[in-house]
This record gives sequence, C-alpha cells and structure tokens, in this order.
Amino acid sequence: MYRVDIASRRVERQLRRLPPNVYSKIKQAILNLAKEPRPRKSLKLEDDIYGIRIGDYRVIYVVEDKSKLVIITKVAKRDEGTYKRL
Repeated sequence: MYRVDIASRRVERQLRRLPPNVYSKIKQAILNLAKEPRPRKSLKLEDDIYGIRIGDYRVIYVVEDKSKLVIITKVAKRDEGTYKRL
C-alpha cells in the first residue's frame, strides 16, 4: 500500500475550492491511489507523472515506487492549461 501526500498548499487550496459533490468524488479517487497508484484509466504523462480523470477535473500526481509514495501535484478543471508546468 502506498502513502498519499499533497505536494503543496496550492494543491490544498485547489481542493478546498471544489464544489462539495466534486470534492467527495476526487477525495475518494485520491484515497484509491493508495491501493492502486496506476489505475487502468490513468494516463502516463511523463516518466513518473500520471493523471486521472474525475468528471471534468484532472488529478495530476507523481508515483515514487521506492518509497511507496503518491504525491498529488495538481487538481484542476480540464482546460488548455491543465497539463502545463507539470
């Protein structure tokens, strides 16, 4: 089982600003990453950077296999800027 961490206060703010119904879905998806860090529908963006889709939102995260760690780096509504500055 992996440990899930939030990368920064910016990501915490992104999560707090979500509508309550979206927040609960994203929270559950993030908790599921502890069991399965690379779910079937995840998208490999770069070497160890992945993304998952939850409705109109994307969760971008890094998987560190050696330390069994998943680091959430971005939560954003899908648009042209979602995948910039990974």
